[in-house]
Amino acid sequence: MSGGVLQAVGASRLPALLTLAVVTTGSARAAGIVGVRVWPADDYSRVTIESDLALKATHFVVDGPDRLVVDVEGLQVDAALRDLVAKVQPNDPYIRQVRVGQNRPNVVRIVLDLKGHVNPQVFNLPPVGEYRYRLVFDLYPDKIEDPLLAVLDKPDGEILLRDGPPQFIPDNRTDPASKSLLKPAPAQDDVRDPAVTASDTTLAKGGRPDRGDAFAQKPPAVARIITIALDPGHGGEDPGAVGAGGSHEKDVVLEIAKRLRRKLDAEPNMRCLMTRDADFFVPLNVRVQKARRVQADLFVSIHADAFVSPDANGSSVFALSERGASSTAAKWLANKENAADLIGGVNIATRDKQLAGVLLDLSTTAQINDSLKLGNAVLREIGGINRLHHGEVEQAGFAVLKAPDIPSILIETAFISNPDEEKRLNDDAYQERLADAVVKGIRRYFAKNPPLAKTRITS
Repeated sequence: MSGGVLQAVGASRLPALLTLAVVTTGSARAAGIVGVRVWPADDYSRVTIESDLALKATHFVVDGPDRLVVDVEGLQVDAALRDLVAKVQPNDPYIRQVRVGQNRPNVVRIVLDLKGHVNPQVFNLPPVGEYRYRLVFDLYPDKIEDPLLAVLDKPDGEILLRDGPPQFIPDNRTDPASKSLLKPAPAQDDVRDPAVTASDTTLAKGGRPDRGDAFAQKPPAVARIITIALDPGHGGEDPGAVGAGGSHEKDVVLEIAKRLRRKLDAEPNMRCLMTRDADFFVPLNVRVQKARRVQADLFVSIHADAFVSPDANGSSVFALSERGASSTAAKWLANKENAADLIGGVNIATRDKQLAGVLLDLSTTAQINDSLKLGNAVLREIGGINRLHHGEVEQAGFAVLKAPDIPSILIETAFISNPDEEKRLNDDAYQERLADAVVKGIRRYFAKNPPLAKTRITS
Protein backbone atom coordinates (compact mmCIF):
# COMPACT_ATOMS: atom_id res chain seq x y z
CA MET A 1 0.00 0.00 0.00
CA SER A 2 1.88 3.08 -1.22
CA GLY A 3 1.37 6.65 -0.14
CA GLY A 4 -0.64 7.22 -3.32
CA VAL A 5 -2.95 4.37 -2.44
CA LEU A 6 -3.36 5.82 1.02
CA GLN A 7 -4.50 9.10 -0.50
CA ALA A 8 -6.80 7.28 -2.90
CA VAL A 9 -8.45 5.42 -0.06
CA GLY A 10 -8.99 8.71 1.72
CA ALA A 11 -10.39 10.32 -1.43
CA SER A 12 -13.15 7.72 -1.68
CA ARG A 13 -14.42 8.88 1.70
CA LEU A 14 -13.92 12.60 1.12
CA PRO A 15 -17.53 13.65 0.34
CA ALA A 16 -18.75 12.41 3.70
CA LEU A 17 -16.12 14.51 5.47
CA LEU A 18 -16.52 17.83 3.66
CA THR A 19 -19.10 19.25 6.06
CA LEU A 20 -17.00 18.33 9.08
CA ALA A 21 -13.93 19.90 7.50
CA VAL A 22 -15.76 23.17 6.90
CA VAL A 23 -16.96 23.29 10.49
CA THR A 24 -13.66 22.45 12.19
CA THR A 25 -10.93 23.90 10.00
CA GLY A 26 -11.35 27.41 11.27
CA SER A 27 -11.27 26.51 14.95
CA ALA A 28 -8.56 23.87 15.12
CA ARG A 29 -4.99 23.82 13.91
CA ALA A 30 -2.92 20.77 13.10
CA ALA A 31 -0.61 19.58 15.83
CA GLY A 32 3.07 20.30 15.38
CA ILE A 33 5.45 17.34 15.54
CA VAL A 34 8.17 17.79 18.16
CA GLY A 35 9.96 14.52 17.42
CA VAL A 36 9.56 10.93 16.25
CA ARG A 37 11.49 8.03 17.76
CA VAL A 38 11.76 4.25 17.31
CA TRP A 39 13.07 1.98 20.09
CA PRO A 40 13.71 -1.59 18.86
CA ALA A 41 14.29 -4.38 21.37
CA ASP A 42 13.81 -8.13 21.65
CA ASP A 43 11.13 -7.58 24.29
CA TYR A 44 9.09 -5.20 22.14
CA SER A 45 9.48 -2.33 19.68
CA ARG A 46 8.19 1.15 20.46
CA VAL A 47 7.30 4.03 18.15
CA THR A 48 6.79 7.46 19.70
CA ILE A 49 5.31 10.56 18.09
CA GLU A 50 5.76 13.65 20.25
CA SER A 51 3.63 16.70 19.48
CA ASP A 52 2.64 20.05 20.92
CA LEU A 53 -1.04 19.05 21.08
CA ALA A 54 -2.69 15.82 22.21
CA LEU A 55 -3.38 13.43 19.35
CA LYS A 56 -6.31 11.07 18.91
CA ALA A 57 -5.65 7.78 17.14
CA THR A 58 -7.50 4.64 16.09
CA HIS A 59 -5.79 1.48 14.93
CA PHE A 60 -6.38 -1.97 13.50
CA VAL A 61 -4.25 -4.95 12.47
CA VAL A 62 -4.25 -6.46 8.99
CA ASP A 63 -3.08 -10.00 8.17
CA GLY A 64 -1.38 -11.31 5.04
CA PRO A 65 1.00 -9.55 5.12
CA ASP A 66 0.98 -8.41 8.74
CA ARG A 67 0.46 -4.66 9.19
CA LEU A 68 -0.53 -2.25 11.91
CA VAL A 69 -2.59 0.65 10.60
CA VAL A 70 -2.92 3.78 12.76
CA ASP A 71 -5.10 6.75 11.80
CA VAL A 72 -4.06 9.90 13.67
CA GLU A 73 -6.38 12.89 13.79
CA GLY A 74 -5.20 16.47 13.93
CA LEU A 75 -2.11 15.99 11.77
CA GLN A 76 -0.80 17.00 8.38
CA VAL A 77 2.05 15.12 6.74
CA ASP A 78 5.22 17.17 7.06
CA ALA A 79 8.96 16.63 6.98
CA ALA A 80 9.14 15.77 10.67
CA LEU A 81 6.51 13.05 10.32
CA ARG A 82 8.10 11.67 7.14
CA ASP A 83 11.31 11.32 9.14
CA LEU A 84 9.66 8.39 10.90
CA VAL A 85 10.25 6.30 7.77
CA ALA A 86 14.03 6.59 8.13
CA LYS A 87 13.99 5.78 11.85
CA VAL A 88 13.28 2.09 11.33
CA GLN A 89 16.46 0.01 11.30
CA PRO A 90 16.89 -3.25 9.35
CA ASN A 91 17.55 -5.17 12.58
CA ASP A 92 14.27 -4.11 14.22
CA PRO A 93 12.76 -7.40 15.46
CA TYR A 94 9.17 -6.47 14.65
CA ILE A 95 8.96 -3.59 12.14
CA ARG A 96 9.91 -4.09 8.48
CA GLN A 97 9.16 -0.55 7.33
CA VAL A 98 6.86 2.42 7.97
CA ARG A 99 4.73 4.32 5.45
CA VAL A 100 3.03 7.65 6.04
CA GLY A 101 0.28 9.30 4.00
CA GLN A 102 -2.50 11.89 4.21
CA ASN A 103 -5.49 9.58 4.43
CA ARG A 104 -8.01 12.42 4.44
CA PRO A 105 -8.00 16.09 5.50
CA ASN A 106 -6.57 16.43 8.99
CA VAL A 107 -6.03 12.65 9.31
CA VAL A 108 -2.69 10.95 8.73
CA ARG A 109 -2.48 7.22 8.21
CA ILE A 110 0.64 5.43 9.43
CA VAL A 111 1.16 1.87 8.22
CA LEU A 112 3.74 -0.31 9.96
CA ASP A 113 4.71 -3.31 7.84
CA LEU A 114 5.55 -6.02 10.34
CA LYS A 115 7.87 -9.01 10.40
CA GLY A 116 5.22 -11.15 12.10
CA HIS A 117 2.00 -10.98 14.04
CA VAL A 118 2.08 -8.64 17.06
CA ASN A 119 -0.12 -7.56 19.93
CA PRO A 120 -0.12 -3.78 19.64
CA GLN A 121 -0.80 -1.22 22.34
CA VAL A 122 -1.54 2.30 21.13
CA PHE A 123 -1.89 4.91 23.87
CA ASN A 124 -1.31 8.55 24.81
CA LEU A 125 0.99 10.01 27.44
CA PRO A 126 0.46 13.48 28.94
CA PRO A 127 3.30 16.01 29.22
CA VAL A 128 5.91 15.08 31.83
CA GLY A 129 9.45 16.26 32.45
CA GLU A 130 10.97 17.48 29.20
CA TYR A 131 8.34 15.74 27.08
CA ARG A 132 5.24 17.23 25.47
CA TYR A 133 2.30 15.05 24.41
CA ARG A 134 3.28 11.58 23.21
CA LEU A 135 1.42 9.05 21.08
CA VAL A 136 2.99 5.61 21.60
CA PHE A 137 2.77 2.36 19.62
CA ASP A 138 4.14 -0.64 21.55
CA LEU A 139 4.48 -3.81 19.46
CA TYR A 140 4.68 -6.95 21.57
CA PRO A 141 5.28 -10.41 20.06
CA ASP A 142 2.20 -12.56 19.63
CA LYS A 143 4.01 -15.57 21.05
CA ILE A 144 6.44 -14.81 23.84
CA GLU A 145 9.45 -17.07 23.73
CA ASP A 146 11.01 -16.72 27.14
CA PRO A 147 14.80 -16.49 26.68
CA LEU A 148 15.26 -15.69 30.34
CA LEU A 149 15.21 -19.30 31.47
CA ALA A 150 18.42 -19.82 29.50
CA VAL A 151 20.32 -18.04 32.25
CA LEU A 152 19.68 -21.04 34.45
CA ASP A 153 21.73 -23.29 32.17
CA LYS A 154 25.49 -23.32 31.91
CA PRO A 155 27.19 -24.62 28.76
CA ASP A 156 28.06 -28.32 28.83
CA GLY A 157 31.02 -29.04 31.02
CA GLU A 158 30.66 -25.95 33.20
CA ILE A 159 27.98 -27.18 35.59
CA LEU A 160 29.42 -28.20 38.93
CA LEU A 161 28.01 -31.57 39.97
CA ARG A 162 28.31 -32.79 43.51
CA ASP A 163 26.85 -35.55 45.63
CA GLY A 164 24.43 -34.14 48.16
CA PRO A 165 23.10 -30.63 48.63
CA PRO A 166 25.47 -27.78 47.71
CA GLN A 167 27.25 -25.64 50.24
CA PHE A 168 29.28 -22.45 49.90
CA ILE A 169 32.80 -22.02 51.28
CA PRO A 170 35.40 -19.27 50.95
CA ASP A 171 38.17 -19.69 48.38
CA ASN A 172 41.40 -18.42 49.97
CA ARG A 173 43.08 -17.86 46.64
CA THR A 174 41.54 -14.38 46.48
CA ASP A 175 39.58 -12.83 49.28
CA PRO A 176 39.18 -15.29 52.17
CA ALA A 177 35.93 -13.64 53.21
CA SER A 178 34.37 -13.47 49.80
CA LYS A 179 35.03 -15.98 47.00
CA SER A 180 32.27 -18.63 47.00
CA LEU A 181 32.27 -22.04 45.35
CA LEU A 182 30.10 -25.11 45.45
CA LYS A 183 31.23 -27.94 47.67
CA PRO A 184 29.53 -31.15 48.81
CA ALA A 185 27.79 -30.86 52.14
CA PRO A 186 28.98 -33.18 54.90
CA ALA A 187 27.01 -36.40 55.14
CA GLN A 188 24.20 -36.25 57.66
CA ASP A 189 22.26 -39.22 58.92
CA ASP A 190 18.51 -39.07 58.58
CA VAL A 191 18.50 -35.87 56.49
CA ARG A 192 16.25 -36.30 53.55
CA ASP A 193 17.18 -34.81 50.19
CA PRO A 194 14.57 -32.17 49.27
CA ALA A 195 14.27 -33.68 45.80
CA VAL A 196 12.83 -36.90 47.24
CA THR A 197 9.09 -36.48 47.78
CA ALA A 198 6.54 -38.65 49.53
CA SER A 199 5.51 -40.05 46.16
CA ASP A 200 9.03 -41.44 45.74
CA THR A 201 8.81 -43.54 48.92
CA THR A 202 6.97 -46.69 49.85
CA LEU A 203 4.28 -45.99 52.43
CA ALA A 204 4.43 -48.28 55.41
CA LYS A 205 1.45 -49.34 57.46
CA GLY A 206 -0.28 -46.43 59.11
CA GLY A 207 0.48 -44.09 56.17
CA ARG A 208 4.04 -43.22 57.26
CA PRO A 209 6.89 -43.34 54.74
CA ASP A 210 9.04 -46.44 54.84
CA ARG A 211 12.47 -44.90 55.35
CA GLY A 212 14.35 -48.05 54.48
CA ASP A 213 14.68 -47.66 50.71
CA ALA A 214 14.35 -43.92 50.25
CA PHE A 215 17.02 -42.95 52.77
CA ALA A 216 19.39 -45.72 51.83
CA GLN A 217 19.59 -44.40 48.26
CA LYS A 218 22.42 -42.13 47.24
CA PRO A 219 21.08 -38.56 46.90
CA PRO A 220 20.83 -37.43 43.26
CA ALA A 221 23.54 -35.15 41.92
CA VAL A 222 22.49 -31.52 42.09
CA ALA A 223 23.85 -28.33 40.57
CA ARG A 224 23.26 -25.04 42.37
CA ILE A 225 23.71 -22.20 39.94
CA ILE A 226 23.28 -18.76 41.49
CA THR A 227 21.06 -16.53 39.35
CA ILE A 228 21.58 -12.78 39.64
CA ALA A 229 19.27 -10.23 38.04
CA LEU A 230 21.05 -7.06 36.95
CA ASP A 231 18.84 -4.07 36.35
CA PRO A 232 20.34 -1.11 34.45
CA GLY A 233 18.02 1.76 35.37
CA HIS A 234 15.95 3.85 32.97
CA GLY A 235 16.32 3.35 29.19
CA GLY A 236 14.51 4.27 25.99
CA GLU A 237 12.20 7.22 26.49
CA ASP A 238 13.53 7.62 30.03
CA PRO A 239 17.13 8.94 29.92
CA GLY A 240 17.43 9.14 33.70
CA ALA A 241 19.67 11.91 35.02
CA VAL A 242 21.70 13.98 32.57
CA GLY A 243 25.18 15.16 33.50
CA ALA A 244 26.63 18.60 32.87
CA GLY A 245 28.71 17.10 30.06
CA GLY A 246 25.65 15.59 28.41
CA SER A 247 26.03 12.01 29.69
CA HIS A 248 22.78 10.10 30.09
CA GLU A 249 22.37 7.93 33.13
CA LYS A 250 20.69 5.19 31.07
CA ASP A 251 23.82 4.79 28.90
CA VAL A 252 26.36 4.84 31.73
CA VAL A 253 24.57 2.29 33.88
CA LEU A 254 24.01 -0.03 30.92
CA GLU A 255 27.76 -0.14 30.27
CA ILE A 256 28.50 -0.78 33.94
CA ALA A 257 25.89 -3.56 34.06
CA LYS A 258 27.37 -5.22 30.97
CA ARG A 259 30.81 -5.25 32.58
CA LEU A 260 29.31 -6.65 35.76
CA ARG A 261 27.47 -9.35 33.82
CA ARG A 262 30.66 -10.49 32.10
CA LYS A 263 32.45 -10.79 35.44
CA LEU A 264 29.62 -12.64 37.17
CA ASP A 265 29.11 -14.99 34.22
CA ALA A 266 32.81 -15.85 34.51
CA GLU A 267 32.20 -17.16 38.03
CA PRO A 268 31.85 -20.96 37.96
CA ASN A 269 28.55 -20.97 39.85
CA MET A 270 26.82 -17.77 38.73
CA ARG A 271 24.66 -16.72 35.80
CA CYS A 272 23.12 -13.33 35.05
CA LEU A 273 19.89 -12.01 33.68
CA MET A 274 19.73 -8.37 32.57
CA THR A 275 16.35 -6.69 32.67
CA ARG A 276 17.48 -4.77 29.59
CA ASP A 277 20.59 -5.18 27.46
CA ALA A 278 19.94 -2.33 25.03
CA ASP A 279 18.41 1.15 24.97
CA PHE A 280 14.74 0.53 25.64
CA PHE A 281 12.39 1.20 28.52
CA VAL A 282 11.22 -1.50 30.94
CA PRO A 283 8.40 -0.68 33.39
CA LEU A 284 9.36 -1.00 37.04
CA ASN A 285 7.09 -3.93 37.83
CA VAL A 286 8.22 -5.79 34.70
CA ARG A 287 11.83 -5.55 35.88
CA VAL A 288 10.83 -7.35 39.07
CA GLN A 289 8.69 -9.86 37.19
CA LYS A 290 11.67 -10.79 35.01
CA ALA A 291 13.76 -11.53 38.06
CA ARG A 292 11.03 -13.61 39.67
CA ARG A 293 10.42 -15.53 36.44
CA VAL A 294 13.91 -17.02 36.64
CA GLN A 295 13.80 -17.37 40.44
CA ALA A 296 16.71 -14.99 40.84
CA ASP A 297 18.74 -15.24 44.03
CA LEU A 298 19.60 -11.52 43.99
CA PHE A 299 18.33 -8.36 42.29
CA VAL A 300 20.83 -5.54 41.76
CA SER A 301 19.63 -2.27 40.23
CA ILE A 302 22.34 0.03 38.85
CA HIS A 303 21.90 3.84 38.79
CA ALA A 304 23.92 7.07 38.67
CA ASP A 305 22.55 9.66 41.05
CA ALA A 306 21.76 13.33 40.43
CA PHE A 307 21.03 16.23 42.72
CA VAL A 308 20.15 19.89 42.31
CA SER A 309 23.63 20.86 43.50
CA PRO A 310 26.65 19.80 41.39
CA ASP A 311 28.69 19.49 44.60
CA ALA A 312 26.88 16.34 45.76
CA ASN A 313 29.17 13.32 45.39
CA GLY A 314 29.79 9.76 46.48
CA SER A 315 28.30 6.29 46.06
CA SER A 316 25.30 4.87 47.90
CA VAL A 317 23.47 1.58 48.34
CA PHE A 318 19.75 1.36 49.09
CA ALA A 319 17.39 -1.35 50.28
CA LEU A 320 13.64 -1.40 50.69
CA SER A 321 11.94 0.02 53.76
CA GLU A 322 8.63 -1.05 55.28
CA ARG A 323 8.45 1.93 57.64
CA GLY A 324 9.34 4.98 55.62
CA ALA A 325 12.64 6.31 54.33
CA SER A 326 15.79 6.39 56.45
CA SER A 327 16.44 10.00 55.42
CA THR A 328 14.83 12.85 53.53
CA ALA A 329 17.35 12.36 50.73
CA ALA A 330 16.48 8.65 50.45
CA LYS A 331 12.78 9.48 50.23
CA TRP A 332 13.43 12.13 47.57
CA LEU A 333 15.50 9.71 45.53
CA ALA A 334 12.92 6.92 45.79
CA ASN A 335 10.17 9.25 44.60
CA LYS A 336 12.34 10.32 41.67
CA GLU A 337 13.18 6.74 40.66
CA ASN A 338 9.57 5.62 41.09
CA ALA A 339 8.53 8.28 38.58
CA ALA A 340 10.37 6.34 35.85
CA ASP A 341 7.12 4.78 34.64
CA LEU A 342 5.67 8.24 33.98
CA ILE A 343 8.70 9.38 32.02
CA GLY A 344 9.46 6.10 30.26
CA GLY A 345 5.82 5.73 29.37
CA VAL A 346 3.55 2.92 30.58
CA ASN A 347 0.12 2.15 29.20
CA ILE A 348 -2.13 2.95 32.17
CA ALA A 349 -4.78 0.46 31.02
CA THR A 350 -2.34 -2.43 31.34
CA ARG A 351 -0.24 -1.12 34.23
CA ASP A 352 -3.07 -1.18 36.75
CA LYS A 353 -3.98 -4.72 35.71
CA GLN A 354 -0.37 -5.87 36.02
CA LEU A 355 0.15 -4.30 39.41
CA ALA A 356 -3.07 -5.67 40.84
CA GLY A 357 -1.73 -9.20 41.22
CA VAL A 358 1.90 -8.57 42.00
CA LEU A 359 4.39 -7.86 44.66
CA LEU A 360 4.26 -4.29 45.77
CA ASP A 361 2.63 -4.88 49.13
CA LEU A 362 4.06 -8.34 49.69
CA SER A 363 7.57 -7.47 50.79
CA THR A 364 8.69 -9.40 53.84
CA THR A 365 10.89 -8.59 56.77
CA ALA A 366 13.15 -11.49 55.80
CA GLN A 367 13.67 -10.08 52.31
CA ILE A 368 14.57 -6.68 53.72
CA ASN A 369 16.98 -8.19 56.27
CA ASP A 370 18.76 -10.15 53.54
CA SER A 371 18.82 -7.07 51.33
CA LEU A 372 20.53 -5.10 54.09
CA LYS A 373 23.17 -7.82 54.46
CA LEU A 374 23.80 -7.79 50.71
CA GLY A 375 23.83 -3.99 50.66
CA ASN A 376 26.38 -3.76 53.46
CA ALA A 377 28.68 -6.27 51.74
CA VAL A 378 28.55 -4.31 48.47
CA LEU A 379 28.83 -0.91 50.16
CA ARG A 380 31.98 -2.04 51.97
CA GLU A 381 33.66 -2.92 48.66
CA ILE A 382 32.50 0.19 46.78
CA GLY A 383 33.91 2.31 49.58
CA GLY A 384 37.34 1.17 48.50
CA ILE A 385 37.12 2.89 45.10
CA ASN A 386 34.93 5.94 45.72
CA ARG A 387 33.84 8.16 48.57
CA LEU A 388 30.62 6.96 50.17
CA HIS A 389 27.80 9.49 50.17
CA HIS A 390 26.40 7.72 53.22
CA GLY A 391 28.31 5.23 55.33
CA GLU A 392 25.38 2.87 55.82
CA VAL A 393 22.82 1.22 53.59
CA GLU A 394 19.86 3.57 53.31
CA GLN A 395 16.24 2.53 52.98
CA ALA A 396 13.19 3.87 51.16
CA GLY A 397 10.15 2.66 49.23
CA PHE A 398 11.76 1.93 45.84
CA ALA A 399 9.18 0.14 43.67
CA VAL A 400 11.87 -1.79 41.82
CA LEU A 401 13.09 -3.40 45.07
CA LYS A 402 9.73 -4.86 46.07
CA ALA A 403 10.10 -8.49 45.06
CA PRO A 404 8.87 -10.32 48.16
CA ASP A 405 11.25 -13.26 47.79
CA ILE A 406 14.50 -11.84 46.33
CA PRO A 407 17.13 -9.86 48.27
CA SER A 408 17.25 -6.59 46.33
CA ILE A 409 19.48 -3.53 46.37
CA LEU A 410 19.82 -0.33 44.36
CA ILE A 411 23.34 0.99 43.80
CA GLU A 412 23.85 4.67 43.07
CA THR A 413 27.31 4.34 41.54
CA ALA A 414 28.14 8.07 41.74
CA PHE A 415 26.57 11.48 41.11
CA ILE A 416 26.38 12.02 37.36
CA SER A 417 25.37 15.60 38.19
CA ASN A 418 28.86 16.13 39.67
CA PRO A 419 31.27 17.03 36.81
CA ASP A 420 34.20 15.11 38.32
CA GLU A 421 32.15 12.00 38.99
CA GLU A 422 30.52 12.23 35.56
CA LYS A 423 33.99 11.94 34.01
CA ARG A 424 34.78 8.96 36.21
CA LEU A 425 31.51 7.25 35.31
CA ASN A 426 32.48 7.45 31.64
CA ASP A 427 35.99 6.11 32.28
CA ASP A 428 36.55 2.46 31.32
CA ALA A 429 38.99 1.85 34.16
CA TYR A 430 36.60 3.23 36.78
CA GLN A 431 33.73 1.15 35.40
CA GLU A 432 35.92 -1.96 35.65
CA ARG A 433 36.91 -1.22 39.23
CA LEU A 434 33.31 -0.53 40.15
CA ALA A 435 32.16 -3.82 38.63
CA ASP A 436 34.94 -5.67 40.45
CA ALA A 437 33.83 -4.12 43.74
CA VAL A 438 30.23 -5.24 43.26
CA VAL A 439 31.35 -8.79 42.40
CA LYS A 440 33.46 -8.91 45.58
CA GLY A 441 30.50 -7.68 47.61
CA ILE A 442 28.25 -10.39 46.16
CA ARG A 443 30.87 -13.04 46.90
CA ARG A 444 31.21 -11.75 50.46
CA TYR A 445 27.43 -11.91 50.92
CA PHE A 446 27.17 -15.51 49.74
CA ALA A 447 30.17 -16.58 51.84
CA LYS A 448 28.20 -15.62 54.95
CA ASN A 449 24.70 -16.35 53.60
CA PRO A 450 24.75 -19.58 51.57
CA PRO A 451 21.85 -19.99 49.16
CA LEU A 452 19.17 -22.38 50.26
CA ALA A 453 17.43 -25.38 48.79
CA LYS A 454 16.63 -24.22 45.25
CA THR A 455 18.29 -26.93 43.18
CA ARG A 456 17.78 -28.71 39.94
CA ILE A 457 18.23 -32.39 39.46
CA THR A 458 20.74 -33.55 36.86
CA SER A 459 20.58 -36.75 34.91
